[in-house]
Amino acid sequence: MLAGATGALGLLIAHALRQRGATVRALVRPLATTGAEATSLRLQGAEVVAVEYDDAAALARVCAGAACVVSALSGLRPVIVEAQTQLLEAAVAAGVPRFIPSDYSADFTRLPEGSNRNFDLRREFARRLAKAPIQATSVLNGMFMDLLKGQAPVILTGPRRVLYWGSADQPLDFTTMVNTAEYTAAAALDPTTPRYLRVAGEVATIRGLQAAAQAATGQEFKLLRAGSLGVLAGLIKVTKTVAPAKNEVFPPWQGMQYLHNMLSGQAKLPEPLDNDRYPEIRWTKVREMLTGKV
Repeated sequence: MLAGATGALGLLIAHALRQRGATVRALVRPLATTGAEATSLRLQGAEVVAVEYDDAAALARVCAGAACVVSALSGLRPVIVEAQTQLLEAAVAAGVPRFIPSDYSADFTRLPEGSNRNFDLRREFARRLAKAPIQATSVLNGMFMDLLKGQAPVILTGPRRVLYWGSADQPLDFTTMVNTAEYTAAAALDPTTPRYLRVAGEVATIRGLQAAAQAATGQEFKLLRAGSLGVLAGLIKVTKTVAPAKNEVFPPWQGMQYLHNMLSGQAKLPEPLDNDRYPEIRWTKVREMLTGKV
């Protein structure tokens, strides 16, 4: 069973599950049953079920018979903590043996409280999950590589610069959304998964991103060091003060927190990674993603 199925990652997970021949029951909010995403899910062969998360009995009924509940929910505390808790309780009530929470991120287990608002929410839910009588597995994939094509201000194609703070030699983890979905689907169908699975399509330093951008475009990219990690931390504080946007999932300061976590090395996925667990998955590299030749 898949929650958050109409989101970008949820749709990809549904597709990857169907590619593996899995039966997919996709949970959607009642207002989303007629949308384009729900139509896409049905065309892929998924069963689309409308349910409200605050209806515990109905949620438990739709969980009944599932081998694994996969969450791809996205949002702030009302979703990541509260709605996922309602989903977790329904899965337990229905006797579902396994649960994959909506983590899909850098290694938030290694970060101190307060260093990243969205990661704090995942840790809060993880504490609830640890107390539940269900087998849980989180997929940690570093940064979505797709963000390098525009949303993450690191590879600047206009001025042909690679922007960073701190060290240009800090290893960073990147995985495409497609690869993350493929891996999650494989894990959902694998009853032997451990509590955490850590993967990266490519581990690259800032210098590695520079080389990938040059290889993808045939043009020279230069490094642009904006300052130390302390400078970045100061910018985060200023941005939160000037533009708090507390109700946005990814305000500018949230992305800056993510960059600080990665560039500091605190959120680096420990090796060896679990990439080889499902050898049929072909991992996309940064250069391929930048050229579109995937």
